[in-house]
Amino acid sequence: MTYCLGMLLDEGMVFMSDTRTNAGIDHVSTFTKMRIFEKPGERILVLLSTGNLATTQAVNDLLEEQIGAGDGKTPSLMNVTTLFRAARLVAEAQRSVYRIDAGALKEAGIDGSATFIFGGQIAGEKPRLFLIYAAGNFIEANEDTVFFQAGELKYGKPVLDRVVRPGTSLLEATKCAMVSFDSTMKSNVSVAPPLDLAIIRRDGLRVALRQRIQETDPYFLEVRKRWGEGLRSLFGSLPEMPWRIGG
Repeated sequence: MTYCLGMLLDEGMVFMSDTRTNAGIDHVSTFTKMRIFEKPGERILVLLSTGNLATTQAVNDLLEEQIGAGDGKTPSLMNVTTLFRAARLVAEAQRSVYRIDAGALKEAGIDGSATFIFGGQIAGEKPRLFLIYAAGNFIEANEDTVFFQAGELKYGKPVLDRVVRPGTSLLEATKCAMVSFDSTMKSNVSVAPPLDLAIIRRDGLRVALRQRIQETDPYFLEVRKRWGEGLRSLFGSLPEMPWRIGG
């Protein structure tokens, strides 16, 4: 299992993903789930992946092959003119990989599905964020739904629902993302650091910050400590219930 998060805000976008993959308790590995496609001043695209590692790597490789074709005719993430068309390329690559591998995976009893969070900005367009499902269909974020999660999402969702709004600053959203990941890691050991973080400023058309956060990162540890202490303090301050418990 893994956990990926993308947020679309008035100031820009925040992306975060963990790096743990596992095929049972005896086979735990670290792989990045974040790919960045960037041409400063023209476009910045971020792709987060969850699901079967072989499938997500094959999709990424196919997208890289399209970019590497360099013939001016092959559509790729680096030459399409809209984020919608870019999202279609990711979805088509996903379907293509699954068509080739689905039969063999089914025979082996392996779930080869994958889900992607994809977003960024192309010059002349506003920032956009998509959630691309295993079937290759997708939905787009809007002012009512400003974040997408994929993978192990349930533990980290409550704080996002309470805090993140379109007007939330990039700094506040990043703090919220760290709390969301800490809450997930606290409840599910299959999600683990290092964490990959990317921040994009609206109309910046480049990565404003890219950071790998280790479990020993001082800032992450301070956020974890204060969040835990704050929750315990708040819980202790809740009013006593008005009902008597019988003996």
